[in-house]
Amino acid sequence: MSGRERILGRVRRALADAPDVPAPVERTYLRAHGDLDAGGTVDLLAEHLADYRALVHRCTSDELPSVVGRLLAARGSRSVIVPPGLDPRWLAEADARRVEDLARDTPYELDRVDSVVTACAVAIAETGTIVLDGGPDQGRRRITLVPDHHVCVVRVPGQVVSSVPQALERLDPARPLTWISGPSATSDIELDRVEGVHGPRTLEVILVG
Repeated sequence: MSGRERILGRVRRALADAPDVPAPVERTYLRAHGDLDAGGTVDLLAEHLADYRALVHRCTSDELPSVVGRLLAARGSRSVIVPPGLDPRWLAEADARRVEDLARDTPYELDRVDSVVTACAVAIAETGTIVLDGGPDQGRRRITLVPDHHVCVVRVPGQVVSSVPQALERLDPARPLTWISGPSATSDIELDRVEGVHGPRTLEVILVG
């Protein structure tokens, strides 16, 4: 008899007279807190994004190209990486050089790109979180982690949900999900906040609707 079999035998004998384990308690969690309408949910998202030090902008669909161009110009961006499925009209008024996301690009080459512009999969109002799922208009995860400036477009109210459970219902767990709550930051060392450690130092979110 092996050591494993002896141990398992002792466990079985110890549990032989144990009472039956009661059925697990079913827990019912709220899918959302409060009862905000679509406009209130978008306002809550904007508030929480700002709490996380993201820069929030609002515009209509027609205004979007000029807003994107203005943000890139204000940043002094000379180059911007663009996911393959991003609507080209979004950058129609941007002067920055477009950079394709190529598989052969190294992190050092991506680090030389000034900005990245993407869409998102869903945005969560209660947590101020933007979720990317690697879709054609969002690109691979690395293009949103290496450049220091990320402009993310959220189409409202259609892409905004109140809570994490509602967001999970829209997401495919098999996709490469990136959850973003403000610019990259850490306070691991003596509680001093340092931004730009694990991703962009500056996150700008455009709420379009």
